[in-house]
Amino acid sequence: MKWFVCCTLALFGLSEMNSSLAAEATVQLQKKDSTVQVNIGGENFTTLNFSDQYEKPFFSPVHAPGGEIVTRSLEGIEDHPHHKGIWFSLDEVNGLNFWGEKAKIQNAGVEVVVAEGNPAELRMTNNWLGTDGNPLIVEQTTVKIYSNRMLTYDTTLTAAAEKVEFADTKEGMFAIRLPNGMREREEGSVISATGAKTTKNCWGKTADWVDYYGPVDGKTVGVALFDHPNNFRPSRYHVRDYGLFGINPFGEGIYTNGDNAPAPVTLTQGKSVRLRYGLYVHNGDTSAGNVSQAYRQYLGLAD
Repeated sequence: MKWFVCCTLALFGLSEMNSSLAAEATVQLQKKDSTVQVNIGGENFTTLNFSDQYEKPFFSPVHAPGGEIVTRSLEGIEDHPHHKGIWFSLDEVNGLNFWGEKAKIQNAGVEVVVAEGNPAELRMTNNWLGTDGNPLIVEQTTVKIYSNRMLTYDTTLTAAAEKVEFADTKEGMFAIRLPNGMREREEGSVISATGAKTTKNCWGKTADWVDYYGPVDGKTVGVALFDHPNNFRPSRYHVRDYGLFGINPFGEGIYTNGDNAPAPVTLTQGKSVRLRYGLYVHNGDTSAGNVSQAYRQYLGLAD
């Protein structure tokens, strides 16, 4: 009996140690040319692409724990070619379509603030260009990446023009495009913090979080989006059965089918709006992925 107890305690201690080591895996950022590669515990998580050849910066591909890719391939895109990995944009701003890549979000610099840690951190400056080629908006974004594959955006959008209007639109704002197979129209599932299920019942609604999970290469993986309670208004989820998954504060009228009045947001030159969101990549369904626990972690990490 004594041997059994000692072995049990030893195994328990080893399990605790392994869990602790897993929880403390290091996130590494490696900047090279126009990319920043993000590794977690030596394994690739994602890559920030900010080359001027693209119409906006984006993270792609994005890997779940174990290596499954939870973003659509950029090769051979047949529909919505502007849905690239994880991105941040809106249609429309002063009538310009940044979401659909009819207008350009040009990177003006990326700084790796914490190259190795938990979290690692980078900051980027992006100029949302007007028709004259000058910045309409200056975007300052801090991205933190944690070892449990949570990625957070803290973005300040500052009007560089005399007047900047964010229209009431469903096409925005912090988003990811999921791969085939994982989509609800195939074998995917969608659930929100309120208990609502399916894209139909979650689309246009507010919630602390929404989780979208499904099979990739025979394994169930998921992606959850988190709203921040201190954003200027609750955001609404732009979640579709074909794999688009976004969150957007600029759509009070269109997301409610006119039940709420349109509520565009106007900034005068030098004025700003701050937006904060989280994205969490996990194994298993919502319960197995501990999505509600990750959301609580997100709130605890917020400033």
